[in-house]
Amino acid sequence: MYAETKSKSKEKPTIEKVTECPECGCNRVSQDYSRGELVCESCGLVIDDQYIDQGPEWRSFDMTQEANRARTGPSMSHMMHDKGLSTQIDPSGRDSRGKSLSSSKRAQMYRLRKWQRRSRVAGARESSLVSAFSEIKRLSSSMGLPEHVKERAATIYRRVVEKNLVRGRSIKIVSCAVVYIACRELDIPRTLDEFAKETDYDRKEIGRTYRFLKWELKMKLKPTKPQKYIQKFCNDLGLGGDVKRSADEIINKAEEQELLSGKGPTGLAAAAIYIASIKAEDRRTQIEIADVADVTEVTVRNRYKDLVKKLEIDVEV
Repeated sequence: MYAETKSKSKEKPTIEKVTECPECGCNRVSQDYSRGELVCESCGLVIDDQYIDQGPEWRSFDMTQEANRARTGPSMSHMMHDKGLSTQIDPSGRDSRGKSLSSSKRAQMYRLRKWQRRSRVAGARESSLVSAFSEIKRLSSSMGLPEHVKERAATIYRRVVEKNLVRGRSIKIVSCAVVYIACRELDIPRTLDEFAKETDYDRKEIGRTYRFLKWELKMKLKPTKPQKYIQKFCNDLGLGGDVKRSADEIINKAEEQELLSGKGPTGLAAAAIYIASIKAEDRRTQIEIADVADVTEVTVRNRYKDLVKKLEIDVEV
């Protein structure tokens, strides 16, 4: 819902979002497209009497119809080096009337398309972005990361390029580091060991690049909580919802007693799942849980003993 408001100075009117009535303060504001009005449902005030319908004038009944009837291109994406704003020459070989082009015209259009593709990637910066975004897309797809993680990683990489932090470093390892940063920002549970498995780089090398970028970009990332890993580990182990809920309760109690500081979140999550699986009589061995959590069996055993002792949990092994 938008209304047009004029500034005090002689400037063009700006568009601002109307979320509440200026008369009574009610947030129930409805749109009457047949009359072109924006009306408050509480007091009946007509906020705007020249309201414009911003939607399309056509209807669609499925995704195919919507795609065919749309007259605009896709939305802007940071995953493309030009953000998807550049033009593209149609490769269909037909003119505006749908007639086939002659052989000479088709050859001319082929040359135009070739030079148009080359002109889109002109310069070292664009080439770097194309290579990095391809690696980000490949890594995100292989790790099963959602689309908004890719977009956030691409945005961070653009900041890295603007500050000239890629010089002297491999594009692939910087791309891996920005995807890890995006996962940390968006609370997606992924460990450095998982990134090391999907790339040719060592865990320490990825961590070193991640810390360097975080320092240079002045990013403040909160430590990952063990609760974020419980759902993922339970799914990998084939455990039910009762085990997950019990493990969450154990971690929450440990957090209340300040037992989480100085310990790895994956080891704590693994130990809580081990305790919860025993209590639910759906036991998994320490070796199975350690393999899923990418920690050692000794870590699971030590964290298990600490939680059982300090939380006074009665567990029959």
